[in-house]
Amino acid sequence: MTTWDERFASGSYPSDPEPSPVLRRYVETFPEGRALDVATGTGRNALFLAEHGYEVDGLDQSREGLRIARETAEDRGIEEQTQWIQGDVASYEFPESAYDVVTISFYRPMDRLPDIKAALRPGGVLFVQHHMRSPEAAAYEVGPSTDRYRFAANELLHACLDLTVLHYSETTESRGDGRQAQHAQVVARNAHGSRQAAPAVDP
Repeated sequence: MTTWDERFASGSYPSDPEPSPVLRRYVETFPEGRALDVATGTGRNALFLAEHGYEVDGLDQSREGLRIARETAEDRGIEEQTQWIQGDVASYEFPESAYDVVTISFYRPMDRLPDIKAALRPGGVLFVQHHMRSPEAAAYEVGPSTDRYRFAANELLHACLDLTVLHYSETTESRGDGRQAQHAQVVARNAHGSRQAAPAVDP
């Protein structure tokens, strides 16, 4: 059993975590169709997207995380819209131009980001959120304990400038348990050119 299998099995990681408020705000502006949630864990984004009408593939190496995600999908009646793929993101062969939406939460995908972006169809949208490096010790109370697996300032933004960036933010969030976390988040469209339609979203 892997470390993540143990965490999921022990309940030390939420079995039904909430998706990002940024993803919630933008999802209605995304193209319809097929979605991929990379490093899905227990299905944070995959389940949310399935409830919004997407056919979703959830990719993760943890058998236990995928078991929980599958059971949650069944409980919500969206099991036919979800497919759970056990695989290592580091070596997974992402299909080209296969998805209208790709989401990644709390996984630093930099080595595979070119392949992940290539999995987007023209006009498809990428959403990424992950922990950031910070001068504040409190920001390390959640997520990786070292900078190796965290984004540097503007690193995620720079990595997505070959797409059309619709939203970018670096914020510190206070959790319900009193701990703090510093996150970078991006929403970017696989489209190019100086004239781009801007999505209408609530402020």
